[in-house]
Amino acid sequence: MGSRRGAAERRRTKPAVIGSVAAVVVAGAGFGAYAMYGGGADGEDSARTKSAAAPENVKSGPLTAAEVTSTAQRFLTAWQQGDVAGAAAATDDAEAAKALLAGYTKDARIKDATFTAGTPAGEKVPFSVKATVAYEKAVEPLAYDSALTVVRRDGDGEPRVDWHAAVVHPELRDGDKLVTGKAGDPPVKALDRNGAEITAAKYPSLGTVLDGLRDKYGKKAGGTPGVELRAVRGKSTEDGKGAKESGAGEAADKTLLELSKGTPGTLKTTLDPALQAAAEKQVDGKKGASVVLLRASTGEVLAVANGGHGFNTAFLGSLAPGSTMKVITASMLLEKDLASVNEKHPCPKYFEYGGWKFQNDDKFEIKDGTFKASFARSCNTAFISQAPELKDDDLTRQAKEVFGLSMNNWSVGVSTFDGRVPVQSKAQMAASLIGQGGVRMNPLNMASVSATVKSGSFHQPYLVAPSVDGRALATASRTMSGETLGALRELMSYTAAYGTAAEAMAGVGGDVGAKTGSAEVDGQEKPNGWFTAYRGDLAAAGVVQQGGHGGDTAGPIVAALLKAGG
Repeated sequence: MGSRRGAAERRRTKPAVIGSVAAVVVAGAGFGAYAMYGGGADGEDSARTKSAAAPENVKSGPLTAAEVTSTAQRFLTAWQQGDVAGAAAATDDAEAAKALLAGYTKDARIKDATFTAGTPAGEKVPFSVKATVAYEKAVEPLAYDSALTVVRRDGDGEPRVDWHAAVVHPELRDGDKLVTGKAGDPPVKALDRNGAEITAAKYPSLGTVLDGLRDKYGKKAGGTPGVELRAVRGKSTEDGKGAKESGAGEAADKTLLELSKGTPGTLKTTLDPALQAAAEKQVDGKKGASVVLLRASTGEVLAVANGGHGFNTAFLGSLAPGSTMKVITASMLLEKDLASVNEKHPCPKYFEYGGWKFQNDDKFEIKDGTFKASFARSCNTAFISQAPELKDDDLTRQAKEVFGLSMNNWSVGVSTFDGRVPVQSKAQMAASLIGQGGVRMNPLNMASVSATVKSGSFHQPYLVAPSVDGRALATASRTMSGETLGALRELMSYTAAYGTAAEAMAGVGGDVGAKTGSAEVDGQEKPNGWFTAYRGDLAAAGVVQQGGHGGDTAGPIVAALLKAGG
Protein backbone atom coordinates (compact mmCIF):
# COMPACT_ATOMS: atom_id res chain seq x y z
CA MET A 1 0.00 0.00 0.00
CA GLY A 2 2.05 2.95 -1.25
CA SER A 3 5.39 2.88 0.50
CA ARG A 4 4.13 0.79 3.37
CA ARG A 5 5.47 -2.64 4.04
CA GLY A 6 3.07 -5.56 3.90
CA ALA A 7 1.47 -6.54 7.18
CA ALA A 8 3.08 -9.95 6.97
CA GLU A 9 6.53 -8.35 7.06
CA ARG A 10 5.87 -6.34 10.21
CA ARG A 11 6.61 -7.69 13.66
CA ARG A 12 4.37 -6.38 16.40
CA THR A 13 3.63 -7.20 19.99
CA LYS A 14 -0.09 -6.69 19.25
CA PRO A 15 -2.05 -6.55 16.00
CA ALA A 16 -3.11 -3.21 14.64
CA VAL A 17 -6.56 -2.02 15.65
CA ILE A 18 -7.53 1.28 14.11
CA GLY A 19 -10.97 2.71 13.52
CA SER A 20 -13.74 4.91 14.72
CA VAL A 21 -14.50 4.80 18.42
CA ALA A 22 -17.41 5.74 20.61
CA ALA A 23 -17.66 9.02 22.54
CA VAL A 24 -14.21 9.90 23.81
CA VAL A 25 -13.56 10.53 27.49
CA VAL A 26 -12.05 13.98 27.84
CA ALA A 27 -8.51 14.45 29.15
CA GLY A 28 -7.60 10.92 30.12
CA ALA A 29 -4.22 9.44 31.00
CA GLY A 30 -2.39 12.72 31.23
CA PHE A 31 -3.48 14.07 27.85
CA GLY A 32 -5.25 17.33 27.28
CA ALA A 33 -6.49 19.54 24.47
CA TYR A 34 -4.01 21.19 22.15
CA ALA A 35 -4.75 23.97 19.69
CA MET A 36 -3.62 23.45 16.11
CA TYR A 37 -2.95 26.47 13.94
CA GLY A 38 -2.32 24.85 10.59
CA GLY A 39 0.82 24.89 8.52
CA GLY A 40 3.22 22.08 7.72
CA ALA A 41 6.54 23.26 9.10
CA ASP A 42 9.16 20.55 9.09
CA GLY A 43 10.64 19.57 12.41
CA GLU A 44 12.86 16.54 12.82
CA ASP A 45 13.95 14.92 9.59
CA SER A 46 13.43 11.38 8.37
CA ALA A 47 16.37 10.13 10.39
CA ARG A 48 13.80 9.56 13.13
CA THR A 49 11.89 7.04 11.08
CA LYS A 50 11.81 3.25 11.27
CA SER A 51 14.75 3.12 8.87
CA ALA A 52 17.09 4.28 11.65
CA ALA A 53 19.84 1.88 12.66
CA ALA A 54 18.75 -0.51 15.38
CA PRO A 55 20.47 -0.10 18.76
CA GLU A 56 22.33 -2.92 20.37
CA ASN A 57 19.61 -3.51 22.97
CA VAL A 58 16.35 -4.14 21.15
CA LYS A 59 13.28 -3.44 23.24
CA SER A 60 10.77 -6.27 23.41
CA GLY A 61 7.86 -7.53 25.42
CA PRO A 62 4.44 -5.97 25.99
CA LEU A 63 4.22 -2.20 25.85
CA THR A 64 3.94 -0.44 29.18
CA ALA A 65 1.21 2.07 29.92
CA ALA A 66 3.87 4.77 30.08
CA GLU A 67 5.17 3.88 26.62
CA VAL A 68 1.67 4.00 25.15
CA THR A 69 0.88 7.31 26.82
CA SER A 70 4.13 9.06 25.96
CA THR A 71 4.13 7.86 22.34
CA ALA A 72 0.55 8.97 21.74
CA GLN A 73 1.22 12.31 23.44
CA ARG A 74 4.34 12.86 21.35
CA PHE A 75 2.42 12.18 18.14
CA LEU A 76 -0.64 14.29 18.96
CA THR A 77 1.39 17.19 20.33
CA ALA A 78 3.64 17.39 17.27
CA TRP A 79 0.74 17.07 14.85
CA GLN A 80 -1.31 19.77 16.56
CA GLN A 81 1.63 22.16 16.71
CA GLY A 82 2.05 21.87 12.95
CA ASP A 83 5.23 19.83 13.28
CA VAL A 84 4.36 17.38 10.54
CA ALA A 85 7.78 15.76 10.35
CA GLY A 86 7.90 15.36 14.11
CA ALA A 87 4.47 13.75 14.20
CA ALA A 88 5.40 11.46 11.31
CA ALA A 89 8.59 10.42 13.10
CA ALA A 90 6.44 9.24 16.02
CA THR A 91 4.86 6.64 13.70
CA ASP A 92 6.22 3.40 12.24
CA ASP A 93 5.82 4.67 8.66
CA ALA A 94 7.11 8.24 8.58
CA GLU A 95 6.96 8.66 4.80
CA ALA A 96 3.27 7.76 4.45
CA ALA A 97 2.34 9.63 7.62
CA LYS A 98 4.12 12.81 6.56
CA ALA A 99 2.28 12.96 3.24
CA LEU A 100 -1.18 12.54 4.77
CA LEU A 101 -0.56 14.81 7.77
CA ALA A 102 0.73 17.59 5.53
CA GLY A 103 -2.39 17.30 3.40
CA TYR A 104 -4.59 17.66 6.49
CA THR A 105 -4.11 21.42 6.42
CA LYS A 106 -2.97 21.98 2.85
CA ASP A 107 -5.49 19.87 0.91
CA ALA A 108 -8.29 19.34 3.43
CA ARG A 109 -8.18 22.99 4.59
CA ILE A 110 -8.59 21.95 8.23
CA LYS A 111 -7.46 24.50 10.81
CA ASP A 112 -7.75 25.35 14.52
CA ALA A 113 -8.08 21.67 15.40
CA THR A 114 -8.34 20.58 19.01
CA PHE A 115 -7.59 16.95 19.86
CA THR A 116 -8.88 15.49 23.11
CA ALA A 117 -7.52 12.09 24.02
CA GLY A 118 -9.57 9.52 25.86
CA THR A 119 -8.51 6.79 28.25
CA PRO A 120 -6.15 4.26 26.65
CA ALA A 121 -7.36 0.68 26.35
CA GLY A 122 -4.20 -1.38 26.20
CA GLU A 123 -2.23 -0.17 23.18
CA LYS A 124 -5.20 1.72 21.71
CA VAL A 125 -5.78 5.41 22.44
CA PRO A 126 -9.04 7.02 21.30
CA PHE A 127 -9.20 10.74 20.59
CA SER A 128 -11.81 13.23 19.45
CA VAL A 129 -11.30 16.06 16.99
CA LYS A 130 -12.94 19.46 16.82
CA ALA A 131 -11.79 21.78 14.05
CA THR A 132 -12.82 24.19 11.34
CA VAL A 133 -12.84 23.61 7.59
CA ALA A 134 -12.54 26.76 5.47
CA TYR A 135 -12.62 27.13 1.69
CA GLU A 136 -12.85 30.66 0.30
CA LYS A 137 -15.93 32.14 2.02
CA ALA A 138 -17.35 28.78 3.08
CA VAL A 139 -16.58 27.83 6.70
CA GLU A 140 -18.01 24.90 8.69
CA PRO A 141 -17.15 23.21 12.01
CA LEU A 142 -15.80 19.65 11.89
CA ALA A 143 -16.04 17.05 14.66
CA TYR A 144 -15.27 13.32 14.64
CA ASP A 145 -13.72 10.50 16.67
CA SER A 146 -10.67 8.43 15.78
CA ALA A 147 -8.04 6.31 17.48
CA LEU A 148 -4.40 5.30 17.28
CA THR A 149 -2.57 2.16 18.32
CA VAL A 150 0.97 1.98 19.64
CA VAL A 151 3.25 -0.90 18.56
CA ARG A 152 6.92 -1.79 18.78
CA ARG A 153 8.88 -0.71 15.71
CA ASP A 154 10.74 -3.30 13.69
CA GLY A 155 14.46 -3.40 14.34
CA ASP A 156 14.78 -1.54 17.63
CA GLY A 157 11.49 -2.26 19.41
CA GLU A 158 10.88 1.44 20.10
CA PRO A 159 7.19 2.33 20.66
CA ARG A 160 5.60 4.08 17.69
CA VAL A 161 2.11 4.87 16.43
CA ASP A 162 1.01 2.10 14.08
CA TRP A 163 0.38 4.15 10.97
CA HIS A 164 -2.83 3.82 8.99
CA ALA A 165 -4.78 6.53 7.19
CA ALA A 166 -7.69 5.82 9.55
CA VAL A 167 -5.71 7.52 12.34
CA VAL A 168 -6.28 10.83 10.55
CA HIS A 169 -9.97 10.09 9.90
CA PRO A 170 -11.84 6.79 10.42
CA GLU A 171 -13.39 6.98 6.95
CA LEU A 172 -9.97 6.80 5.29
CA ARG A 173 -8.34 3.62 4.07
CA ASP A 174 -4.65 3.40 3.32
CA GLY A 175 -3.97 5.17 0.05
CA ASP A 176 -6.84 7.66 0.48
CA LYS A 177 -6.54 11.38 1.24
CA LEU A 178 -8.70 14.23 2.52
CA VAL A 179 -9.54 17.05 0.10
CA THR A 180 -11.73 20.13 0.48
CA GLY A 181 -12.89 22.02 -2.59
CA LYS A 182 -15.56 22.27 -5.20
CA ALA A 183 -16.93 18.78 -5.58
CA GLY A 184 -16.01 17.19 -8.86
CA ASP A 185 -19.36 15.44 -8.96
CA PRO A 186 -22.66 17.23 -8.22
CA PRO A 187 -24.91 15.57 -5.65
CA VAL A 188 -27.47 13.03 -6.85
CA LYS A 189 -31.03 12.62 -5.60
CA ALA A 190 -31.54 8.89 -6.05
CA LEU A 191 -35.08 7.58 -6.39
CA ASP A 192 -36.48 4.09 -5.92
CA ARG A 193 -38.50 2.40 -8.66
CA ASN A 194 -41.66 4.13 -7.38
CA GLY A 195 -40.15 7.62 -7.48
CA ALA A 196 -39.52 8.14 -3.75
CA GLU A 197 -36.16 9.52 -2.60
CA ILE A 198 -33.56 7.09 -1.28
CA THR A 199 -31.49 8.28 1.66
CA ALA A 200 -28.84 6.66 3.82
CA ALA A 201 -30.82 7.74 6.88
CA LYS A 202 -33.75 5.62 5.74
CA TYR A 203 -31.67 2.76 4.32
CA PRO A 204 -28.28 2.65 6.12
CA SER A 205 -26.91 -0.04 3.80
CA LEU A 206 -27.23 2.25 0.81
CA GLY A 207 -24.70 4.87 1.92
CA THR A 208 -21.92 3.32 -0.16
CA VAL A 209 -24.34 2.72 -3.04
CA LEU A 210 -25.37 6.39 -3.05
CA ASP A 211 -21.69 7.37 -3.09
CA GLY A 212 -21.23 5.10 -6.09
CA LEU A 213 -24.23 6.57 -7.92
CA ARG A 214 -22.88 10.06 -7.43
CA ASP A 215 -19.47 8.98 -8.64
CA LYS A 216 -21.00 7.50 -11.79
CA TYR A 217 -23.87 9.87 -12.55
CA GLY A 218 -23.13 13.13 -10.70
CA LYS A 219 -22.11 14.92 -13.90
CA LYS A 220 -24.88 13.33 -15.96
CA ALA A 221 -27.92 13.83 -13.71
CA GLY A 222 -28.21 17.60 -14.16
CA GLY A 223 -27.00 18.89 -10.79
CA THR A 224 -24.41 21.50 -9.82
CA PRO A 225 -21.53 20.82 -7.38
CA GLY A 226 -21.09 22.37 -3.95
CA VAL A 227 -18.04 22.68 -1.69
CA GLU A 228 -17.16 19.60 0.37
CA LEU A 229 -14.59 17.83 2.48
CA ARG A 230 -14.23 14.42 0.89
CA ALA A 231 -12.36 11.18 1.37
CA VAL A 232 -10.75 10.72 -2.04
CA ARG A 233 -10.02 7.06 -2.69
CA GLY A 234 -6.54 6.05 -3.70
CA LYS A 235 -5.52 3.33 -6.12
CA SER A 236 -4.59 1.03 -3.25
CA THR A 237 -8.01 1.15 -1.59
CA GLU A 238 -9.19 -2.28 -0.45
CA ASP A 239 -11.62 -3.74 2.04
CA GLY A 240 -9.24 -6.16 3.72
CA LYS A 241 -11.12 -9.17 2.34
CA GLY A 242 -9.61 -9.50 -1.09
CA ALA A 243 -11.51 -6.87 -3.06
CA LYS A 244 -8.22 -5.40 -4.26
CA GLU A 245 -7.68 -8.46 -6.44
CA SER A 246 -7.63 -8.10 -10.19
CA GLY A 247 -11.03 -7.06 -11.47
CA ALA A 248 -12.39 -6.02 -8.08
CA GLY A 249 -14.32 -2.78 -7.92
CA GLU A 250 -13.08 0.32 -6.14
CA ALA A 251 -15.06 2.15 -3.46
CA ALA A 252 -16.36 5.59 -4.42
CA ASP A 253 -15.19 8.87 -2.90
CA LYS A 254 -17.13 9.81 0.24
CA THR A 255 -18.45 13.20 1.34
CA LEU A 256 -17.52 13.88 4.98
CA LEU A 257 -18.67 17.49 5.37
CA GLU A 258 -20.71 19.80 3.17
CA LEU A 259 -19.59 23.43 3.33
CA SER A 260 -22.03 24.71 0.71
CA LYS A 261 -24.82 22.76 -0.90
CA GLY A 262 -24.87 21.87 -4.53
CA THR A 263 -28.00 21.33 -6.56
CA PRO A 264 -28.71 17.61 -6.90
CA GLY A 265 -29.62 15.92 -10.12
CA THR A 266 -32.29 13.22 -10.14
CA LEU A 267 -31.59 9.55 -10.86
CA LYS A 268 -34.06 6.67 -10.81
CA THR A 269 -32.95 3.21 -9.68
CA THR A 270 -34.51 -0.24 -9.80
CA LEU A 271 -34.69 -0.63 -5.99
CA ASP A 272 -38.00 -1.70 -4.49
CA PRO A 273 -38.66 0.23 -1.24
CA ALA A 274 -40.50 -2.59 0.55
CA LEU A 275 -37.90 -5.19 -0.39
CA GLN A 276 -35.03 -2.85 0.45
CA ALA A 277 -36.55 -2.29 3.89
CA ALA A 278 -36.86 -6.06 4.32
CA ALA A 279 -33.22 -6.54 3.31
CA GLU A 280 -32.07 -3.88 5.77
CA LYS A 281 -34.00 -5.64 8.53
CA GLN A 282 -32.46 -9.00 7.73
CA VAL A 283 -28.84 -7.80 7.98
CA ASP A 284 -29.36 -5.37 10.86
CA GLY A 285 -26.90 -6.16 13.63
CA LYS A 286 -25.10 -8.79 11.53
CA LYS A 287 -21.86 -7.05 10.59
CA GLY A 288 -20.64 -9.82 8.29
CA ALA A 289 -23.95 -10.31 6.45
CA SER A 290 -24.66 -9.14 2.88
CA VAL A 291 -27.55 -9.94 0.54
CA VAL A 292 -28.80 -9.09 -2.97
CA LEU A 293 -32.24 -9.67 -4.51
CA LEU A 294 -32.78 -9.61 -8.30
CA ARG A 295 -35.63 -9.95 -10.75
CA ALA A 296 -34.47 -13.05 -12.60
CA SER A 297 -36.05 -12.28 -15.98
CA THR A 298 -34.47 -8.82 -16.30
CA GLY A 299 -31.50 -8.56 -13.90
CA GLU A 300 -33.01 -5.57 -12.05
CA VAL A 301 -31.54 -5.16 -8.55
CA LEU A 302 -34.51 -4.95 -6.20
CA ALA A 303 -32.59 -4.83 -2.91
CA VAL A 304 -29.00 -4.78 -1.65
CA ALA A 305 -27.92 -4.65 1.99
CA ASN A 306 -24.80 -5.04 4.11
CA GLY A 307 -24.68 -5.50 7.86
CA GLY A 308 -21.37 -3.60 7.91
CA HIS A 309 -22.05 -0.24 6.26
CA GLY A 310 -18.49 0.86 5.56
CA PHE A 311 -17.96 -1.37 2.52
CA ASN A 312 -20.42 -2.70 -0.06
CA THR A 313 -19.46 -6.37 0.17
CA ALA A 314 -22.66 -7.32 -1.66
CA PHE A 315 -21.35 -5.68 -4.86
CA LEU A 316 -17.60 -5.30 -4.33
CA GLY A 317 -16.71 -8.28 -2.16
CA SER A 318 -14.27 -10.86 -3.47
CA LEU A 319 -14.80 -14.02 -1.43
CA ALA A 320 -14.57 -17.76 -2.06
CA PRO A 321 -18.21 -18.87 -2.60
CA GLY A 322 -17.81 -22.41 -1.34
CA SER A 323 -20.36 -24.97 -2.45
CA THR A 324 -22.72 -22.45 -4.05
CA MET A 325 -20.20 -22.68 -6.91
CA LYS A 326 -21.41 -26.24 -7.44
CA VAL A 327 -24.38 -24.81 -9.36
CA ILE A 328 -21.96 -23.71 -12.10
CA THR A 329 -19.85 -26.88 -11.79
CA ALA A 330 -22.94 -29.10 -11.97
CA SER A 331 -24.09 -27.40 -15.16
CA MET A 332 -20.69 -28.16 -16.69
CA LEU A 333 -20.67 -31.81 -15.58
CA LEU A 334 -24.20 -32.29 -16.92
CA GLU A 335 -23.24 -30.79 -20.29
CA LYS A 336 -20.18 -33.03 -20.53
CA ASP A 337 -22.13 -36.17 -19.59
CA LEU A 338 -19.93 -36.57 -16.51
CA ALA A 339 -23.03 -36.62 -14.32
CA SER A 340 -26.73 -37.35 -14.65
CA VAL A 341 -29.39 -36.38 -12.13
CA ASN A 342 -30.70 -39.82 -11.22
CA GLU A 343 -27.76 -42.01 -12.11
CA LYS A 344 -25.24 -43.34 -9.59
CA HIS A 345 -22.38 -40.99 -8.86
CA PRO A 346 -19.35 -41.49 -6.56
CA CYS A 347 -19.32 -39.69 -3.21
CA PRO A 348 -16.44 -41.25 -1.24
CA LYS A 349 -15.09 -39.97 2.07
CA TYR A 350 -11.87 -38.85 0.36
CA PHE A 351 -10.54 -38.19 -3.10
CA GLU A 352 -6.93 -37.35 -3.93
CA TYR A 353 -6.01 -35.18 -6.88
CA GLY A 354 -3.00 -33.06 -7.69
CA GLY A 355 -1.30 -34.05 -4.46
CA TRP A 356 -4.18 -32.89 -2.25
CA LYS A 357 -6.51 -35.10 -0.28
CA PHE A 358 -10.06 -33.72 -0.40
CA GLN A 359 -12.85 -34.74 1.98
CA ASN A 360 -16.48 -34.03 2.77
CA ASP A 361 -17.86 -32.16 5.77
CA ASP A 362 -17.59 -34.53 8.75
CA LYS A 363 -15.99 -37.03 6.31
CA PHE A 364 -19.35 -38.43 5.24
CA GLU A 365 -19.84 -40.62 2.19
CA ILE A 366 -22.85 -41.68 0.12
CA LYS A 367 -22.70 -45.28 -0.99
CA ASP A 368 -24.47 -46.11 -4.25
CA GLY A 369 -26.00 -42.62 -4.29
CA THR A 370 -27.12 -40.54 -7.25
CA PHE A 371 -25.74 -37.22 -8.43
CA LYS A 372 -28.95 -35.63 -7.15
CA ALA A 373 -28.21 -36.96 -3.66
CA SER A 374 -24.64 -35.69 -3.82
CA PHE A 375 -25.72 -32.22 -4.96
CA ALA A 376 -28.44 -31.98 -2.32
CA ARG A 377 -26.11 -33.01 0.48
CA SER A 378 -23.22 -30.95 -0.99
CA CYS A 379 -20.76 -33.79 -1.41
CA ASN A 380 -17.36 -32.30 -2.28
CA THR A 381 -15.78 -35.51 -3.55
CA ALA A 382 -18.64 -36.05 -6.02
CA PHE A 383 -17.34 -33.01 -7.87
CA ILE A 384 -13.62 -33.39 -7.17
CA SER A 385 -13.74 -36.96 -8.50
CA GLN A 386 -14.47 -35.58 -11.98
CA ALA A 387 -11.35 -33.38 -12.06
CA PRO A 388 -9.30 -35.98 -13.98
CA GLU A 389 -11.82 -35.74 -16.83
CA LEU A 390 -11.63 -31.95 -17.12
CA LYS A 391 -9.37 -29.48 -18.88
CA ASP A 392 -7.83 -26.69 -16.84
CA ASP A 393 -10.00 -24.02 -18.48
CA ASP A 394 -13.33 -25.88 -18.52
CA LEU A 395 -14.78 -24.22 -15.40
CA THR A 396 -13.54 -20.78 -16.46
CA ARG A 397 -15.20 -21.12 -19.83
CA GLN A 398 -18.47 -22.35 -18.28
CA ALA A 399 -18.58 -19.37 -15.89
CA LYS A 400 -17.93 -16.90 -18.70
CA GLU A 401 -19.90 -18.39 -21.58
CA VAL A 402 -23.08 -19.40 -19.72
CA PHE A 403 -23.19 -17.28 -16.54
CA GLY A 404 -21.50 -14.07 -17.76
CA LEU A 405 -18.97 -14.10 -14.92
CA SER A 406 -15.24 -13.34 -14.65
CA MET A 407 -15.12 -11.02 -17.66
CA ASN A 408 -14.93 -7.72 -15.73
CA ASN A 409 -17.45 -6.05 -18.04
CA TRP A 410 -20.65 -5.64 -16.03
CA SER A 411 -22.17 -2.15 -16.13
CA VAL A 412 -24.50 -2.15 -13.13
CA GLY A 413 -24.64 1.60 -12.47
CA VAL A 414 -22.08 1.53 -9.65
CA SER A 415 -18.72 -0.16 -9.33
CA THR A 416 -18.89 -3.95 -8.93
CA PHE A 417 -16.66 -6.99 -8.77
CA ASP A 418 -17.91 -9.33 -11.47
CA GLY A 419 -16.58 -12.63 -10.18
CA ARG A 420 -13.28 -14.36 -10.74
CA VAL A 421 -12.83 -17.90 -12.04
CA PRO A 422 -9.20 -18.15 -13.14
CA VAL A 423 -7.73 -20.97 -15.17
CA GLN A 424 -5.95 -23.23 -12.69
CA SER A 425 -4.36 -26.66 -12.76
CA LYS A 426 -4.02 -29.77 -10.64
CA ALA A 427 -5.22 -29.42 -7.03
CA GLN A 428 -6.18 -25.76 -7.41
CA MET A 429 -8.38 -26.56 -10.39
CA ALA A 430 -10.06 -29.31 -8.38
CA ALA A 431 -10.60 -26.95 -5.45
CA SER A 432 -12.24 -24.44 -7.79
CA LEU A 433 -14.94 -26.99 -8.60
CA ILE A 434 -16.24 -26.61 -5.05
CA GLY A 435 -15.80 -22.83 -4.81
CA GLN A 436 -12.38 -22.72 -3.20
CA GLY A 437 -8.98 -22.31 -4.85
CA GLY A 438 -8.83 -19.05 -6.76
CA VAL A 439 -12.59 -18.63 -7.30
CA ARG A 440 -14.01 -15.38 -5.89
CA MET A 441 -17.60 -14.13 -5.84
CA ASN A 442 -20.00 -11.85 -3.96
CA PRO A 443 -23.78 -11.97 -3.35
CA LEU A 444 -24.49 -10.01 -6.56
CA ASN A 445 -22.61 -12.62 -8.60
CA MET A 446 -24.27 -15.59 -6.90
CA ALA A 447 -27.75 -14.06 -7.08
CA SER A 448 -27.11 -13.72 -10.82
CA VAL A 449 -26.18 -17.42 -10.98
CA SER A 450 -29.56 -18.42 -9.52
CA ALA A 451 -31.28 -15.91 -11.80
CA THR A 452 -29.61 -17.51 -14.83
CA VAL A 453 -30.84 -20.94 -13.78
CA LYS A 454 -34.38 -19.66 -13.18
CA SER A 455 -34.70 -17.56 -16.35
CA GLY A 456 -32.73 -19.91 -18.59
CA SER A 457 -30.23 -17.27 -19.73
CA PHE A 458 -27.89 -14.67 -18.29
CA HIS A 459 -29.26 -11.17 -17.73
CA GLN A 460 -26.61 -8.81 -16.40
CA PRO A 461 -27.75 -7.32 -13.08
CA TYR A 462 -28.29 -3.55 -13.06
CA LEU A 463 -29.23 -0.89 -10.53
CA VAL A 464 -29.77 1.90 -13.06
CA ALA A 465 -31.59 1.09 -16.29
CA PRO A 466 -29.32 1.18 -19.37
CA SER A 467 -31.82 3.52 -21.03
CA VAL A 468 -30.75 6.28 -18.61
CA ASP A 469 -27.33 6.68 -20.22
CA GLY A 470 -27.43 4.40 -23.26
CA ARG A 471 -24.82 2.01 -21.93
CA ALA A 472 -24.58 -1.59 -23.13
CA LEU A 473 -25.04 -4.45 -20.66
CA ALA A 474 -22.79 -7.49 -20.60
CA THR A 475 -23.97 -10.65 -22.33
CA ALA A 476 -23.10 -14.34 -22.23
CA SER A 477 -22.10 -16.09 -25.42
CA ARG A 478 -24.43 -19.08 -25.06
CA THR A 479 -27.21 -20.69 -23.02
CA MET A 480 -27.56 -24.16 -21.59
CA SER A 481 -29.54 -26.73 -23.52
CA GLY A 482 -33.09 -27.36 -22.40
CA GLU A 483 -32.05 -30.78 -21.08
CA THR A 484 -29.18 -29.38 -19.00
CA LEU A 485 -31.28 -26.50 -17.71
CA GLY A 486 -34.09 -28.82 -16.67
CA ALA A 487 -31.67 -31.10 -14.87
CA LEU A 488 -30.03 -28.19 -13.03
CA ARG A 489 -33.41 -26.84 -11.91
CA GLU A 490 -34.32 -30.31 -10.66
CA LEU A 491 -31.12 -30.45 -8.59
CA MET A 492 -31.74 -27.04 -7.01
CA SER A 493 -35.42 -27.77 -6.41
CA TYR A 494 -34.61 -31.07 -4.71
CA THR A 495 -31.98 -29.35 -2.54
CA ALA A 496 -34.53 -26.73 -1.46
CA ALA A 497 -37.03 -29.43 -0.53
CA TYR A 498 -34.89 -32.26 0.85
CA GLY A 499 -31.24 -31.20 0.96
CA THR A 500 -29.05 -28.84 2.96
CA ALA A 501 -31.30 -25.87 2.02
CA ALA A 502 -34.54 -27.47 3.18
CA GLU A 503 -34.68 -25.99 6.69
CA ALA A 504 -34.09 -22.43 5.50
CA MET A 505 -36.52 -22.77 2.58
CA ALA A 506 -39.33 -24.31 4.64
CA GLY A 507 -42.42 -22.21 4.07
CA VAL A 508 -41.12 -20.63 0.85
CA GLY A 509 -43.72 -21.85 -1.59
CA GLY A 510 -43.96 -21.93 -5.35
CA ASP A 511 -41.30 -22.73 -7.95
CA VAL A 512 -38.14 -22.74 -5.84
CA GLY A 513 -34.53 -23.87 -5.98
CA ALA A 514 -31.53 -23.36 -3.72
CA LYS A 515 -27.93 -24.24 -2.92
CA THR A 516 -25.96 -23.81 0.28
CA GLY A 517 -22.26 -23.26 0.73
CA SER A 518 -19.54 -22.71 3.27
CA ALA A 519 -16.05 -21.49 2.43
CA GLU A 520 -13.00 -22.00 4.61
CA VAL A 521 -10.84 -18.90 5.01
CA ASP A 522 -7.33 -18.91 6.48
CA GLY A 523 -7.27 -17.38 9.94
CA GLN A 524 -10.99 -17.71 10.56
CA GLU A 525 -12.40 -20.04 13.20
CA LYS A 526 -15.65 -20.40 11.25
CA PRO A 527 -16.17 -20.56 7.49
CA ASN A 528 -18.16 -17.99 5.54
CA GLY A 529 -21.74 -19.17 5.11
CA TRP A 530 -23.33 -18.82 1.64
CA PHE A 531 -26.83 -19.34 0.23
CA THR A 532 -28.26 -18.76 -3.24
CA ALA A 533 -31.86 -19.43 -4.28
CA TYR A 534 -34.76 -18.48 -6.52
CA ARG A 535 -38.51 -18.30 -6.16
CA GLY A 536 -40.73 -17.46 -9.09
CA ASP A 537 -39.12 -14.51 -10.87
CA LEU A 538 -36.95 -13.59 -7.87
CA ALA A 539 -33.36 -14.67 -7.27
CA ALA A 540 -31.22 -13.88 -4.24
CA ALA A 541 -27.92 -14.71 -2.63
CA GLY A 542 -26.28 -13.86 0.65
CA VAL A 543 -23.16 -14.44 2.68
CA VAL A 544 -22.46 -14.25 6.41
CA GLN A 545 -18.74 -13.95 6.98
CA GLN A 546 -17.47 -16.22 9.74
CA GLY A 547 -21.03 -17.46 10.09
CA GLY A 548 -20.57 -21.19 9.60
CA HIS A 549 -22.87 -23.33 7.46
CA GLY A 550 -24.78 -21.37 4.86
CA GLY A 551 -28.08 -23.08 5.51
CA ASP A 552 -28.04 -21.88 9.10
CA THR A 553 -26.74 -18.34 8.57
CA ALA A 554 -27.22 -16.86 5.10
CA GLY A 555 -30.15 -19.18 4.32
CA PRO A 556 -32.74 -17.54 6.60
CA ILE A 557 -31.78 -14.08 5.26
CA VAL A 558 -32.25 -15.10 1.63
CA ALA A 559 -35.43 -17.08 2.34
CA ALA A 560 -36.99 -14.13 4.19
CA LEU A 561 -36.39 -11.85 1.19
CA LEU A 562 -37.89 -14.37 -1.23
CA LYS A 563 -40.96 -14.59 1.00
CA ALA A 564 -41.19 -10.79 1.20
CA GLY A 565 -41.22 -10.65 -2.59
CA GLY A 566 -44.59 -12.42 -2.61
